[in-house]
Amino acid sequence: MDVRVQNIVTLMRRDLRAKLKLNDMARAVNLTSFHFCHLFKAQTGSSPAKYLKTLRLERARELLETTLLNVKEIRALVGLNDESHFARDFRVTYGLTPQQYRERYLGHALTKKDEIEQSRINS
Repeated sequence: MDVRVQNIVTLMRRDLRAKLKLNDMARAVNLTSFHFCHLFKAQTGSSPAKYLKTLRLERARELLETTLLNVKEIRALVGLNDESHFARDFRVTYGLTPQQYRERYLGHALTKKDEIEQSRINS
């Protein structure tokens, strides 16, 4: 991957809450906005904005799986401030709302834990 794109991806990952503007990202790697967008899309397959949204949604999914933070706290941590857009984008990406995803994931995790515990008892 082009080092300029890598630098911006690193910047995105470093703080998902940051309000990264296209002009600022392009300026950071000494390109015009047009050339930066073209290079970024050629290297990653998506626009900078879409790539950042994907990173934010992936991190939100991870936090739903690994923490007890509520959905509002997770949304704030990943920089997605609009509740309805977050829920819609999450549902489009993962097929469930954030709350449904957590319930299904935790239900599955508990079922697996119960199976392991039961097999340990039966041994």
